[in-house]
Amino acid sequence: MFAQSNNNLKAVNEMRYLFYVTLSYSFSVLRPLEIAIKKRGGKVAWFIPKGSEAEKFLLSSDDRLADVNQVKKFDPHATLAPGNFIPDFFPGIKVQVFHGFDSGKKGKFNIRGFFDLYCTQDPNITQGFSSINDGTCEVVETGWSKLDPLFSLHQDTEKYQSEKPVILYAPTFSPSLTSTHALYPFIKQLAETKDWQWIVKLHPKATAEEVTMFKALSSNNLRFVETGDIIPLLQAANIILSDTSSILTEFALQEKVVVALNNRRPEEWMVNFQQPSQLEKVLDTALQPNESLLQKIKAHCDSIHPYKDGHSSERVLDAIDKLVTSGTSHLKAKPLNLIRRIKIRKKLKYYHWN
Repeated sequence: MFAQSNNNLKAVNEMRYLFYVTLSYSFSVLRPLEIAIKKRGGKVAWFIPKGSEAEKFLLSSDDRLADVNQVKKFDPHATLAPGNFIPDFFPGIKVQVFHGFDSGKKGKFNIRGFFDLYCTQDPNITQGFSSINDGTCEVVETGWSKLDPLFSLHQDTEKYQSEKPVILYAPTFSPSLTSTHALYPFIKQLAETKDWQWIVKLHPKATAEEVTMFKALSSNNLRFVETGDIIPLLQAANIILSDTSSILTEFALQEKVVVALNNRRPEEWMVNFQQPSQLEKVLDTALQPNESLLQKIKAHCDSIHPYKDGHSSERVLDAIDKLVTSGTSHLKAKPLNLIRRIKIRKKLKYYHWN
């Protein structure tokens, strides 16, 4: 059981947290934190820029702040973001809680000068950010809040389960890395000819063309899903098909088989293949994995995310509370980042510099 001192609990009870959301993948990272905060008696508010695709996943019960003035009135002790940027003019310490594991993409480790605290998921990411820390922030390994629900059965998982083998297709969005166009005709064919159950969950940044393509494949054997909570999909699927995406690691943490087309950094715990035409054969093999592959997956899981207690959210809150209590005067001044700061102000229609 996760232990917490009474003094720390009292401090968190008085805390106000703001969640800064720009894409729907943020919800699966922030909802477990919201639960942990409310259990401790803290307050949560949400800020989503108008027009964001994430708006449709907000609940009617959520406290959404409409503009920067409301944010300043709420006056959070900490503002959390799974994305790479955050408004510098929002009150409170700025906390990066990440939206994925290290998938080998360029620029994964980058101190951008916006965050005071990086709550890292695993030793690899901790080492990566610690090695480039310029003194403007703290790096604390907490485990990843998104995975807290992964270690207990989600109430919606049953909706996606099937007596057939369930294959989750979840590609990345990067034009140079995504498999959407290469695999589309083969997924279409297999959905028509094989007795498998497909779940297609595209990245929030997928193009309108990609969404239209795969939505059109919806049938008894293929379900196109738009959701801010991917945990039920991960739990329901027998295997996952992707390319170069951090979701491969998330799925593998269940000690299940992952399949990737031309992964940028293929590893021995993956089933990686190069030719889209090999898809049927590769999936047949992945659905009946040998013991050697399963052992490699388990070894990878133990090294990449050792926190399987479901309490990473609590560790994040403890790290935040510690920094709020100590203050940030020990941190070096952050770089100006003038262009990025202007862009954020323009997007949120806020042009003050105080």
